[in-house]
Order: sequence, then structure tokens, then C-alpha cells
Amino acid sequence: MSSSPVASSSVSLTRFLIESERAGHIEPDLRLLIEVVARACKSISIAVGKGALGGVLGDAGGGEASINIQGEAQKKLDVLSNEILLEANAWGGHLAALASEEMDHAVRIPDHYPRGRYLLLFDPLDGSSNIDVNISVGTIFSVLCCPDCIEGPTDADFLQPGTSQVAAGYCTYGPSTMLVLTVGHGTHAFTLDREIGSFMLTTRNMRIPEETKEFAVNMSNQRFWEAPMQAYVGDLLAGKDGPRGKDFNMRWVASMVADVHRILTRGGIFAYPLDSKCASKGGKLRLMYEANPMSLLVEQAGGAASTGRQRMLEVQPTGLHQRVPVFLGSRNEVEAAERYHLEHDTPQRERAYEGSAVNVA
Repeated sequence: MSSSPVASSSVSLTRFLIESERAGHIEPDLRLLIEVVARACKSISIAVGKGALGGVLGDAGGGEASINIQGEAQKKLDVLSNEILLEANAWGGHLAALASEEMDHAVRIPDHYPRGRYLLLFDPLDGSSNIDVNISVGTIFSVLCCPDCIEGPTDADFLQPGTSQVAAGYCTYGPSTMLVLTVGHGTHAFTLDREIGSFMLTTRNMRIPEETKEFAVNMSNQRFWEAPMQAYVGDLLAGKDGPRGKDFNMRWVASMVADVHRILTRGGIFAYPLDSKCASKGGKLRLMYEANPMSLLVEQAGGAASTGRQRMLEVQPTGLHQRVPVFLGSRNEVEAAERYHLEHDTPQRERAYEGSAVNVA
């Protein structure tokens, strides 16, 4: 089943969400929450679009004050995007609390505002290291339910597996601003019509081809990879004369939103595997802010997402800023990458036994 392009003037995000509510797919407060996030993304898009004219390029400041919880230097747009999302979602009455990749801990909705039953997580500006060179960046978000914790939600209330997400999406700020969204019934793309200021449905039910000849990985880390990842990429690079029997192309933007958007549009596999540089942290990418929302979007588009050893959405979080290895995209290719890791982990004696059992059968 292929993606279904829709005329840009046909269905607005608001209409799509209202129709989803009438179909019983979402509750009214979730609809309103997604609209608030979308409006915040419009503001971020304006700031990104101004670039140097808006004085928003470069680092946020000097010294420790400009280092976030991830140990990374913050850009001015990181801070601005974070503030836009915090302010937009503080007073609407749809949230109990929110958490950002840029903050140490979750933040409760202030007592003088009404609280809802949802939890919002977001990476305010993914790929921000690219902003100074005018490469696409984006915002990623995830929504969870917070039953029975409205009065005092804490970090622990966010530690739910990705299967618990009730909505997820990202906004990519490129040649056009696009919002890609799932509420658990397919993955859909909306393009911002700047003349009327509305996100319009442009692709309903995005579908990722099961097979692909394209992969996205940071090859500069190759020498730090585990053995199964070395073997997997080695076989991809061997091309049609190798064990995979076909030539592969490599694409790498170094902005997860841009790389995943390409995969949702035309297929491929995105990989950020475990390596010796990040092994002590568990991986490079953040489970709650990046891996889980992107995995839900990919699965809802017919793809697959894995840590290399288990389904991503079934990982039980242990911390708000937990990191994991990530493989996502075309189903058959993700399953192939996972096989390399699982077979490597299987003891040699057990593999030999299984092989002899197959031969006997």
C-alpha cells in the first residue's frame, strides 16, 4: 500500500483532528494538546526561517551555563525553542507535566493553571548543530497518559514503554515546514501553508517500503562499533557481489528528523548503533525524546524499530534521559540488522547445535 497524496487545500490539521475525535481515535483534550504543539512549531519555524536575520544562530552562551543535561553545548535556538514549547503548553489545561531533552527533570504545570491528564515529552530542536549551516532541523514530541497522578506527577510517571504513547510526531523545518503525526491510526504528513498559517494534510497513511537499498549511518564511528554492526555494514558495502546480493546507497544528514523523514518518504534504514564511545551511557540517542516517538511513527507507517536486540517500543525506560541504540525504517532491513546482532550474541555451541538440528530435519 503506497502513501496517498492529498490536495493541500483539502483537509487542515484541525479538521483532521476533529474527524479523528469523532471516529473515537482521540479524546478532545488530546486534540487540543496536539494543536497547541503545532502552533508552537509554527513559532519555532519562524525563528528558524529568520536565521542570522533574527540573531538566533550560534551558541547560547559561554561556560557551564550553556551546557545542557546531555552534556552538549546549547545553541540559541535550542533555548528559544524550548521556551516556546514550555510557554505554549503551560496554561492550556491539557497537561499534568512536561519533560524536555534540554532540562534535568520533568516540570509540573504550575498550580495556578488547570492540569490535564497528559504528559508531553519533546526534543525542542533536534539536529541543532546543523542550524548554523542551514541544514534541516526539527522538533520531536511524544504524548503519554498520566492517570492518577495529576496532583503531583514526577519523573517516574514518564517512565512508560513506547507502546503506551497515545500520540507522537515531529516537525521538520526545511524548504517547507512539515508536521508528521500519528495518534495510533497511521502516520500522516501535513505541510504548513504559510499564506494562511495552517498545516494542511498532504500525505495520508505514509507507507515505508519493506525492502530498501539505502542506509543512513555515521560512518566516522565505524571503528568504534560492535562486531555485529561491523559485519552488517561490511556486507552492505560489499554490494551485489557480497552476501546481500545488491548495491546499497548511503545517506546521512546528521539530523535525525531529516533522516527519518526521508525514510518515511521513500524507505531506507536509519542506524545509530552502540559503540565504544557511548557504551557506558547505553547508546547515543534518547529513548524518551527521540527513539520512542520516531519508532511509533515508523511502525504506524509499516516499518520496524529496534535496539538491535529487541523491539524499541517494548523497552522499559529506567530514566528520563536514558539512551539506546537505534535501528528503524524498512521492516525487512531492520530485521536483517537485528539478526546480525542476535546471531552474534548466540553462543557458538548453541549456533552449531541449531545448525545440525536444521540439517537433520
